[in-house]
Amino acid sequence: MIRTALLVAGKDLRIELRSRVLLWQVVPFGVMALLLSGLALGPANAGHSSAGPGLFYLVVLLVALLMINRSQAVESTPGTRSSVATLGLDPAGVFLGKALALATELWLTGLVLLAGAVLFLHTALHGALVALPSIVVTLAALAAAGTLYGALTAGGGGAATLLPVLALPAFAPLLIAGERSFSAALGGGALWEWWVIIAVALAAYLAIGILLYGVLEES
Repeated sequence: MIRTALLVAGKDLRIELRSRVLLWQVVPFGVMALLLSGLALGPANAGHSSAGPGLFYLVVLLVALLMINRSQAVESTPGTRSSVATLGLDPAGVFLGKALALATELWLTGLVLLAGAVLFLHTALHGALVALPSIVVTLAALAAAGTLYGALTAGGGGAATLLPVLALPAFAPLLIAGERSFSAALGGGALWEWWVIIAVALAAYLAIGILLYGVLEES
């Protein structure tokens, strides 16, 4: 399973590296969205508003939806699914590999967006660094959940519009916990009560994906 996961993750990351869609389209979109958020707050409120963590995670959500659709589009090319079936790859390994690749892309983009939050939203740098571990785990949970919901919607028509409808209710607890953890880090408060929600969600989505990803691919 681990070997399959590493093979699939490597394949997805190589495709992304060669296509440069993440670099030239997704990341600039996220940066522009953060910049517009800073302009919406206004120069007087940008450094004093408590909306920074929420705006950061809102932009992360938009970027994640683009990445999930992109990840599933790779599997939708002609012959890909039949090749996977012919090779007899472990569905659990495929799920872990795609989730790992998506998490890696989200982590890299999240670092850029976190720097953008410091620059455009005037988020405190020290607080952002304190919140970084919780952001990493939250993005990993989003990747696991996104891989599941991406597989669920990939087979039907209008997947790009169906994905947000189905995934947003599942993403909401993660985004709320991530935002509260970020806000607590900025305020110097405790983080641990929100870590429980994030960690349980990550474990749950990984377990569900390992057990059911093969069924979702066949549906």
